Amino acid sequence: MPETAPAGAAGSQPAEQAAAGNTVRDVYWTPWEGPGVEHLHMTDYGDRIAAFGLILRPLGDQHVRIRIGYHADALWNTRRVMVALATADEDRPRKVVLEGDGEGRWRLMEQEAPQFEGCRDVDIEVSPFSNTVPIRRLNLRPGQSAEIGAVYVPLPSLEPRLVRQRYTCLEPLGPLGGAFAYENLESGITAELKVDGDGLVKDYPEAFRRSWPTW
Repeated sequence: MPETAPAGAAGSQPAEQAAAGNTVRDVYWTPWEGPGVEHLHMTDYGDRIAAFGLILRPLGDQHVRIRIGYHADALWNTRRVMVALATADEDRPRKVVLEGDGEGRWRLMEQEAPQFEGCRDVDIEVSPFSNTVPIRRLNLRPGQSAEIGAVYVPLPSLEPRLVRQRYTCLEPLGPLGGAFAYENLESGITAELKVDGDGLVKDYPEAFRRSWPTW
């Protein structure tokens, strides 16, 4: 991919400003290896955040289309997440919807979900935006760590479960970005995540590469 966006391309500035003053971002990621792409469109309205994504990639021996929708309040507390998945030969996607009150209580497909009591974040298996939300919500200082409970949505099953994770601030988030260590305390997976000034992941080693914009 070119280092700079084509003239007139959307999102060619570090943070576009919509007519009403909202911060708007469009980002593309590809898998670390193999085919696939995710396009994420995020808008920070000041009093709330909305992000919508489209993912095209193989999962196992199937090629899938995944649509995601995130809604958070001004403090990055997750309030609603939707994930819809369809294989290449399916017309109707399967869907899961999680709704939170911002205080750690959840509803799953409009039913109370006490098994997720205390969780504040939702982690979708194949989207690096899942890391942006806790990074922004926690607002960690250098060297500070936080252990969190997250509602993890695996694909293609779409059967959420509770996982424990830890984030550690390596470089605090600033206008030029930051760096954070991620740990899944159950699987042992670790990663050092470099993010831009909006907390959007640049690269997730062995998992995702940001293909555009590259700054």
